[in-house]
Amino acid sequence: MSTKITGIAASDGIGIAKAYTLVDPDLSFEKTTVTDPQAEIDRLAAARKVTVTELEEIKAKALENLGPKEAEVFDAHLAMVNDPDFIKQVEDEITQKSCNAETAQQDVADQFSAMLEAMTDNAYMQERAADVRDVTKRVLSHLLNRPLPNLALVDSPVVVVSHDLTPSDTAQLDRQFVKGILVDLGGRTSHSAIMSRTLEIPAVVGTENATTSIQDGQTVILDGLHGVALAAPDDTELADYQQQASDFAEQKALWEKLKDEPTVSKDGQSFMLAANIGTPADLPAVLKSGAEGIGLFRSEFLYMDSDQLPSEETQFAAYKAAVEQMDGKPVVIRTMDIGGDKDLPYMQLPKEMNPFLGYRAIRISLKRQDIFRTQLRALIRASAFGDLGIMFPMIATLEELRQAKTIFNEEKTKLVAAGVKVGETIKLGMMIEIPNAAIFADHFAKEVDFFSIGTNDLIQYTFAADRGNERVSYLYQPYHPSLLGLINHVIKAAHRHGTSVAMCGEMAGDQTAVPLLMGMGLDEFSMSATSVLKTRNLMKHLDASTLSDLAEAAINDCETSDQVKALVEKLKTSQG
Repeated sequence: MSTKITGIAASDGIGIAKAYTLVDPDLSFEKTTVTDPQAEIDRLAAARKVTVTELEEIKAKALENLGPKEAEVFDAHLAMVNDPDFIKQVEDEITQKSCNAETAQQDVADQFSAMLEAMTDNAYMQERAADVRDVTKRVLSHLLNRPLPNLALVDSPVVVVSHDLTPSDTAQLDRQFVKGILVDLGGRTSHSAIMSRTLEIPAVVGTENATTSIQDGQTVILDGLHGVALAAPDDTELADYQQQASDFAEQKALWEKLKDEPTVSKDGQSFMLAANIGTPADLPAVLKSGAEGIGLFRSEFLYMDSDQLPSEETQFAAYKAAVEQMDGKPVVIRTMDIGGDKDLPYMQLPKEMNPFLGYRAIRISLKRQDIFRTQLRALIRASAFGDLGIMFPMIATLEELRQAKTIFNEEKTKLVAAGVKVGETIKLGMMIEIPNAAIFADHFAKEVDFFSIGTNDLIQYTFAADRGNERVSYLYQPYHPSLLGLINHVIKAAHRHGTSVAMCGEMAGDQTAVPLLMGMGLDEFSMSATSVLKTRNLMKHLDASTLSDLAEAAINDCETSDQVKALVEKLKTSQG
């Protein structure tokens, strides 16, 4: 009999494959006294040899899938495994203390890690402490004969089952073999959810118990359309879901035909669909999706993918590539949004009780103007090669916005004075993701060319609920009448001052939210590239002239999210 696991539908599609449980084995051990130290030294040498072979395989896979820069970390790991000083210290401890290899390896690794972490004036060396721990974990796994899971070595179809997926985990996912992602933690705006949509891998998140309910190697059906998974399904369930998977593939093929079509409603009203990206590497998927622009380029990924602050030239090359490849279509680049759950080891950000409410995004940029001015110069230079907009994140007050604009104007004036060619129509905008900014939208709208509503943060701040915490995931309510009223207020306030409004949070591609946002008059919908064609298809079947009444009823007549959802479903059914 199958086991049913329920969660949150995070990425459309149906995946059927064997479970690959991405859960570290128990690597605990007892310290023992040995009578044959040489035998322990030989055990350790054998474990190191297997570790080297494994790391070389992982490096080759990372080089193939991710490129040379991302594969560099494994060079550091290989150097550490073969480090003669480290090896000698471990062997000396085995000999002098007559202890087992596991104890000696762990003791020496702890000493090395502590020494590296104490180098507070050298961020690079501090980071190597994590490498020592990673390598030691791998050596211990072979000493104990308890292999570590490794996504880079997956070479057959699997559904990845994990407590959570880190950015480094998702970087190793190979779409050829990973047919689904099933995660205990998170919601629709968690990293694993967003990355699964970017990679077009079906996903269910926030299950709470997937890792304890599913055994490695079990057949798993993952239904990313409805947020459920079945472990060890019977033949009838398998046949049913195989048919559903086939039907969904046919549906996607129909959506593909809309790639070069305009985005218009059933009654001919035009809308703009844009895509969100992290780096220029995401652009091929955007071009394939038929998106009409980039509504959010998350520039912080350039900082997160580097072991030091990216230079002006590095950033300029990335921004220029984006605007050139979009070939005249608008590209909006958000300035660095570091902080919260996005840390930079080399920046030594302060440890805070509430990092999402602390030193992050524009607050860092205005404090560290050296970093901010470098980024703005790169952006202003790139504006000469296409239609570029610059967007400031986490703006809470007019003073912050005006200071950011002043710094932008100073850098632009310097570049023009130096004879550098810049774009003539750079648009400046801001994210609306703090409730105060939404409430004060009338005043902000006089100061910018556009707003972009960041619903991922706006929702979590409005409901005081961490969007990545599955225990409060029920409070992530994009359809709640109060939130809809706040969004409607922002749109109407902006339009009173001739300011356009986009939405770049995940809500922009939500098929229940789209009719409501159309009814409110949202100008631009920016979403994961994989959601563009599905949203264009939905808009094509909706009569826009009826949607303002829908939005008004949702805001004024409904009291709960469920009532709003029922209202939207009734309209979608009636309009077919």
